[in-house]
Amino acid sequence: MELSYMDYICYLVKQSEIAKPIYSAGLAQKVAERFAMPIKKAAMATAVALKRILDGRLINDFRFYKKGIYYRTKVTPFGELGIDKEAVIADKYLAGDNGYESGLSLLHKWGLTTQIPNEKVIVTNVVAHGARKDKVLGIITKSPKIAVNKDNKRYLQILDVLDMLNRAPVDAEEPYQVIAKLIDRLGLSYRMLLALAGEYYNGNTVKQLSKTAIAGGLAA
Repeated sequence: MELSYMDYICYLVKQSEIAKPIYSAGLAQKVAERFAMPIKKAAMATAVALKRILDGRLINDFRFYKKGIYYRTKVTPFGELGIDKEAVIADKYLAGDNGYESGLSLLHKWGLTTQIPNEKVIVTNVVAHGARKDKVLGIITKSPKIAVNKDNKRYLQILDVLDMLNRAPVDAEEPYQVIAKLIDRLGLSYRMLLALAGEYYNGNTVKQLSKTAIAGGLAA
């Protein structure tokens, strides 16, 4: 027996992981492929189906997050599990090597500070100019100094850290050694770091890079 749009969408929803975002656009694309229909018609059919699923409680653990985004939940000792916001952030701002984490949260993750920041900073191509707050996801998003891609994002992360090193609450005993070890572990080139620092960052960042190179044993 041929599945209806509703049956197929219910099937797709039930296959989704708990707490992971479910995008109506993604469902619509699958419906268009499954039933060989134009994407506009598939999007309309998907929207109707999702509303019926929610209104009729056809899938008990299915929840609405915001326009175009849904998720499945489960009950924990602390109440219902919410959507995985980290996954939403990754999909919206980082997918396709479109951005990277920066700010104090990155310093904490890399062991340069023990302070835990209240907000995460994401540098992303999605933001054309300046910085803005995504209140729904609770993060700060910033435009990059140069378009981010898979080849430069690690370099830009390192240079961002060096740029804010003097202003941040760094409490690692040997911060330059920590960064030098990261550069080595990530297989980054000091020549490329210097080229990007000279082109897109200030003199302070270049000096910090020099200190890092010395800590890494590349200069005397």
